[in-house]
Amino acid sequence: MSFATLALVMVIGLAGPLLAIRQNWHVPVVLGELAAGAVFGATGFAVLDATEPTFAFLGDVGFALTMFVAGTHVPVRDPAVRGAIGKGAARAVTVGVLAAVLGWLLATAFDTGHAALYAVLLASSSAALALPIVDSLGLRGTSILELTAQVAIADTACIVALPLVIDSANAGKAALGAVAVSACAAVLFFVLRYLEGSGLRRKVHELSEERKFAIELRVSLAVLFALAALATSSHVSIMLAGFSFGLAVAGIGEPRRVARQLFAINDGFLGPLFFVWLGSKINLREFGDHPVYILLGLALGFGAVATHAATRFLGQPLPLTALAATQLGVPVAAVTVGTQLHLLEPGEPAALILGALVTMAVAGGAGALAAKKR
Repeated sequence: MSFATLALVMVIGLAGPLLAIRQNWHVPVVLGELAAGAVFGATGFAVLDATEPTFAFLGDVGFALTMFVAGTHVPVRDPAVRGAIGKGAARAVTVGVLAAVLGWLLATAFDTGHAALYAVLLASSSAALALPIVDSLGLRGTSILELTAQVAIADTACIVALPLVIDSANAGKAALGAVAVSACAAVLFFVLRYLEGSGLRRKVHELSEERKFAIELRVSLAVLFALAALATSSHVSIMLAGFSFGLAVAGIGEPRRVARQLFAINDGFLGPLFFVWLGSKINLREFGDHPVYILLGLALGFGAVATHAATRFLGQPLPLTALAATQLGVPVAAVTVGTQLHLLEPGEPAALILGALVTMAVAGGAGALAAKKR
């Protein structure tokens, strides 16, 4: 990978912010980045080669950091959200049961054998997408707290479950790896809590800020990469490493300075690079050879919206059911891991992304409707 290629990735990645400028459209930044990658990658001009080792490695680093940031966005410390966990959990479980049935039906209809994978995709939510939409629209109230709890539970559960279902032949090995990574993240939580309670973290913060050492950022990245190394060596996706460490940090409370530094690194460099790389990796031309997967993508997208809409019978407003259905991290992780392990059929990765795009579009419209009804 050359500096010219890296410059091209950064330039075309600006398509994300350009498409997201109009706030009332509620277009996620990652949508433009994925589209740009597709145009210059395997789908379009083939200028970007997603299999180039340096490009692929930087994409993995961006993937780990993106999932870490997504984990820090889960509001685990909010007492109001904890009070809404009961209803949120009930709704997440209801969606999960319906998703299992629909996932089996879709796998049978399209003869892919990926019933468990589809079930996880259909049941998933995206805290990284749904919560910013809620904040940008200024939505408040008990139903929003219950939505937040539901999304946080579903997002966490599906990210943990994905490595186990995507490669069922190695599920046992993946389960052991997932336990190891999760255990390390739990230990990190207690270590961080001790450092916070003892005041040592504050002393390091003050020294770092005064001397411009960025110690907290350096340590955070070192721990993240160490967890990613453990994940890869134990045959677990780096997605779990990043997300579980993000949850541990969220449980303590991320320092604002570190949050700003991570925002600069992730949203300004590695995050866009990851999504451009992922877009360049997906070959939408395979839809021409396998048009049936267009139907699969639409079925996954609208199926996710439909399964989440069932919580309307549990008292959730209909627009909020669509917000809960929006997906990002889990489909992206499924495509990333599935293509790396060659577990998906030609055209299937594009179908998974298409399904996620359908949920994003529906969530954007639902968010605008919910804001009008305030």
